[in-house]
Amino acid sequence: MRFSGQQRIARAQTFDQIAELYDRGRREPPAWVYSTLFEKTRLNPASARILEAGCGTGKSTLPLARKGAHVVALEMGANLARLAKLNLALYPRVEVLHSRFEDFSLDERFDLVLAVTSWHWLDPAQRYKCAFNALKPGGWLAFTTGGHAFPPDYDPFFRDIQRAYEAVGADTIPWPPPPPDAFADSKEEIAQSGLFTDVQVYRHLWKEEFSTDEYIALLETASDHRLMEPDKRGRLFAAMRVLISARPGGRIVKHNITLLHLARKPI
Repeated sequence: MRFSGQQRIARAQTFDQIAELYDRGRREPPAWVYSTLFEKTRLNPASARILEAGCGTGKSTLPLARKGAHVVALEMGANLARLAKLNLALYPRVEVLHSRFEDFSLDERFDLVLAVTSWHWLDPAQRYKCAFNALKPGGWLAFTTGGHAFPPDYDPFFRDIQRAYEAVGADTIPWPPPPPDAFADSKEEIAQSGLFTDVQVYRHLWKEEFSTDEYIALLETASDHRLMEPDKRGRLFAAMRVLISARPGGRIVKHNITLLHLARKPI
């Protein structure tokens, strides 16, 4: 996703305004992200020093905490950071700080800088340099990109709901949507920074199921939906309830594509 500076800030701030909703509606990232990350970098999660950029309410931090990792987790939203501290309170090796990644004052260097579903919210003019400065020589930058994917067996609910988006005057997905392998990676952008070597990208197509309430709870936390006029959002969600309730078992299947980017600071 690419936004102007003002758009990026406005959309990112929506999450902090609904921190409790965010915590209830969002799920942890797929375990594949963490298994692939530590396999490919050969970092030991129990001994690596990790700086996480944009931890939200800690959904992306908990899998690290369970591995015994030492994590400094940064979150620019005060309400999100407060909930992250509560959610991670049982893990003494995790420290949550209310800070923008770009403003974080370093007093140590890290083995890994990690941003799970948050890299696109960081300032494009600063994020690579900030990550470089935060890393030890030989340390790794890891971040994910991706989004809603449409393989050949995608759930037709997502085709049918486009009419409801059109009816409320909201942006719709270009149809037919591109296949999962058409999602562009950030290899070229990393190379253009001139700061990292050993750039690797790994792709993972996965799916998750939602009931009506679960899917609407997720969309309640999506920045584009939060910025809709309340009446339009209400009409859209009402249409979703009708469509999903007519499905077998009242559930839908959403496919996702996750791209894990790894890049190393030269020794």
